[in-house]
Amino acid sequence: MARSSTSSSSSFCDAFVERVEVKPTSSPSSSLAGLTACVKDIFDMSNHTTGFGHPKWRETHQPATENAEVVDLLLSSGATVVGRTHMDELAWSLFGVNYHYGTPRNPNAPNGKIPGGSSSGSASAVADGLADIGMGTDTGGSVRVPASYCGLYGIRPTHGRVSLRGARSLAPSFDTCGWFARDAALLRRVGNELLPPPATRANTPLTRWLVAADAFDLADPAASEAIYGAIAKKREELSLVFSSPPPQEVSLDHLGGGSYDAWFEAFRVLQSREVWQELGPWVEANRPGPSSGIRERFEYARTVRDSEVEEKAATRESIRVRLAEVLGRDGFLMLPTTPGPPPTSNESPEVVTDLRARLLRLTSIAGLSGFPQVSIPVARVEGEGPVGLSLLGPPGSDEELLRLAERVANVL
Repeated sequence: MARSSTSSSSSFCDAFVERVEVKPTSSPSSSLAGLTACVKDIFDMSNHTTGFGHPKWRETHQPATENAEVVDLLLSSGATVVGRTHMDELAWSLFGVNYHYGTPRNPNAPNGKIPGGSSSGSASAVADGLADIGMGTDTGGSVRVPASYCGLYGIRPTHGRVSLRGARSLAPSFDTCGWFARDAALLRRVGNELLPPPATRANTPLTRWLVAADAFDLADPAASEAIYGAIAKKREELSLVFSSPPPQEVSLDHLGGGSYDAWFEAFRVLQSREVWQELGPWVEANRPGPSSGIRERFEYARTVRDSEVEEKAATRESIRVRLAEVLGRDGFLMLPTTPGPPPTSNESPEVVTDLRARLLRLTSIAGLSGFPQVSIPVARVEGEGPVGLSLLGPPGSDEELLRLAERVANVL
């Protein structure tokens, strides 16, 4: 086992909870043959106990009797699984800082910078070249945030497109199975194996380039400048890539009668209710003593009222409907993945709380709508680390977003 023996959240640890070597179940000519994959410790692997980022969870659960479906898909596509990776406690954080096991390091940022979470170990391992493919989950940003912070490609698919059978659940109507890669071509190849044919959408080209200008206003000035600078240098080439006229700026504030603040509140209420329904009984029965921020979120989740859930569910539906109208079938939205580069692992609780709220104002757009989003590493803030640019598309446009990401990568 590669678990850290420390209980300090600010110490850094190996990306892996456990190193394994599970050989592929397919022929050497399979599409992912010769590639390695790591899986977040939220997915079942036969004869291994899924730890879910918490030692108490591991203690109170038995080894799995079969693999999660995505693990079997990787193996049948030719990949070798080389390890199970660290994650945030019970998947309910965006920073990668785990009080019990430590923080996987971020190889693409200055020392002391976090990898982001909750799929922290998978992002760290891929960024460090320890695996080619990193499997994670994304509920509130747990693939997109580490992708941005670690300078990786990452995808949150359309909600429900990729199976979560054999994965622990945090908030079912928000949970998705996503993945990381160091290059866009591989991100797409993995999608070819994991994404089933869309039920309601043909692969309509995404040709209307929309820029969420007010989303960039939520980002740090240095991050916005770095991203806009990277785009400006290749604006003409990008227009050819997108086969579109110049980008159209759109405002997402007040989308569906709300605002970024209203979306954050809707996400917070609805996710918290679902988390309590999923994990509340286990928390009350086992008193696991999660770290401060997560403990406070559970305390809040216990108190969410039915009237709040009903109100925020209506907000969510209006956002989904309005965003679908804005995108149509051929539009894609460009926005910053995170407000800025990765922070350090020892930020004050006040800074962490503020940053979490700022992150969720951006990530909740895909979370509330269920629409797919791909994060692309396009820039760095000098002395601070990477920042990602996201493309968000209509439901079922995952394959088109992956194609776009690959073409953008070839330009930038």
